This record gives sequence, structure tokens and C-alpha cells, in this order.
Amino acid sequence: MTRKSLNIRNALSGLFCLGLASCGNPPAYQTDMFDAAQAIHTLEALSADEMQGRKVGTEANAKACAMIIERFEEIGLQPVAGQFEHPFTYGTFSEPATGADAAPAKTGVNLLGRIEGTSEREISMIITAHYDHVGIIDGEIYNGADDNASGVVGLLAAAEYFAKTPPKHDIIFLAFDAEEDRLGGSIAFVADPVEPLDTVALNINFDMLSRGDNGTLWASGTYHWPELKPVMSDLATRAPVTIKMGFDEGDGREDWTLLSDHAAFFRAGIPHVYFGVEDHPDYHKPTDDFARVDQNWFLRSIETVIMAAAEMDARLDEIYAMRQAATET
Repeated sequence: MTRKSLNIRNALSGLFCLGLASCGNPPAYQTDMFDAAQAIHTLEALSADEMQGRKVGTEANAKACAMIIERFEEIGLQPVAGQFEHPFTYGTFSEPATGADAAPAKTGVNLLGRIEGTSEREISMIITAHYDHVGIIDGEIYNGADDNASGVVGLLAAAEYFAKTPPKHDIIFLAFDAEEDRLGGSIAFVADPVEPLDTVALNINFDMLSRGDNGTLWASGTYHWPELKPVMSDLATRAPVTIKMGFDEGDGREDWTLLSDHAAFFRAGIPHVYFGVEDHPDYHKPTDDFARVDQNWFLRSIETVIMAAAEMDARLDEIYAMRQAATET
């Protein structure tokens, strides 16, 4: 998550297997929503030293990209517009709203997969998480286990759930690149979407799901879309972790509205809910490692965000009507 600033496959398979072998016993927490052991294995593999912090534009970032595509294929996601990989160009934006004042100078790759809904109505939901991190700084690897290997694992687990339990509406699973470089991937996507965004009812963004050091997972965005508050309040009574709403009321650094990939959707008038934990001592430090994750809390956190996504899918017609009403006014 960008909170500090607004301003080949064979080789990969060997690396992934190494990650699986080193994971030890499977976590105690079990759920029928997704494969808990697979989730932990993926978290460890994405945040391993071999991934060198997954910085946009690097060979290690490309390895993470290939690993996510492999999971997309295993889960059974459909490519969007004929492919999973969607390259983009971007610059160092002085205004994150559009990036129009900076000449495109860099490249990244967004990853998109789809699960079709059972309803004939053509509205959809986009679930997002960024897979890049900050790479190597002063010779130290910033592995980004919480930020944001954890969100990618949450996205993959949600895809796994909906592949087994078909949603009512189409769901796009979008792994963004270049979030850590001024939200590059999400700004580029919304500015030039692969498919029109006028039928998108909601963005659910996962960014930092694993370090609930204070036991709380935050849902941000309901201040802007108060009609979503009853949904989140109901979820809070059933969720496996403590859910609170906040960090979206315009109070300086305590407002997360523009600090992760949901910002691009927010600026486009698309409702969003962002799930994440508060900053912790290892945030954007080389110590944000797999070993510091409480695996059982993380698995409960994933189950919570999947429950939220399922509830949002069930109410997506109402949410889309909310977006349309807001657009009209």
C-alpha cells in the first residue's frame, strides 16, 4: 500500500515448490471457502527473498506475475479480452487523478481474470489487489509479505471460492502492478480500461490483510457510500475477525481514500470498499516478512473478505442503483 506518499515457467515452478516445502505443517485454521494450506504456501512464495521485493519492471516482478497467472489457470479463471496479461505505460504522476501531465515513461503489467455470473444482467464487480512491492533498497530486500502479498492471496482465495460457488454477477479479479509507484497500474487501467466501466457496480480492494496486530481489519469507503454501512455492520456480527468501518472521513493521514488502488475507481465515481489493516512496525520495512504473519489470523481475515464479497455480489443490483443515483445527482 502506498501510504507514505501520494506524490520460463519451469524455473518458477521450482521456486514455488521450494516455497511449499519450507512452509511446514499446514495452519490449524480450516475453512471450506478456500484451501488454507495453499493460501499460506502462496503467501510464503510471493514474499520469499527470491522474489526480491517484486518491484515493477524487474525480472523478479515478472516471476510473481507468472506465479499469479499460474494460479489463475489452476483456479479456472477466464482471460479478459483474450489474455491475462495487460501491459500498460505510465509516468511519475504529479497528479494521481489522471497522470495526464506526465509523459508515459515506464511499463507494468496488470493481470485480469473473470468468473461469469449466473444472472443475465450485465453488471459486474471488480476485486483488486496489487502484487508489486518496493524491491531492494540499500542492499536490503523488502519482501512485502503484508504489503501486499497478503492481498494477492486474498484475491486468489476469493477467486477459488467463486469458482466453486458461482456468483450472481460477473466478477473481474484484477492484480495491479505499480501500485507502489504512485498507483501507476490502477490509474492506467481506469484511464484506458480493457472493457467499459459503465456497468461496474463496485470495486473491492485488498491491501494488507495479514497483520492484524491489534486484531482489527478495517473496511474503508462506507463514509462515501453510506448505503453500504448496513452490509458491513451485518458482516461484523458474523465475521471471524473484528471488522470496523473508518479511515475515510477526510482527516489527513487518517483518510485512506486516495492511498491505494481503489482511489482510481473512487475518482471515476465507482463505489468501493477497501479492506486492510493499520500500519505496523514492519510496514514498508525489510522486516515485512512471512515469518511475522500470524497465519491463523490471516486465514480468518481472508474468510472475512470473501464473506464480504459474497454479500456484495448478492446485493450488487442495489449497489449499482446506488452508483447510478449518485451519477445522476
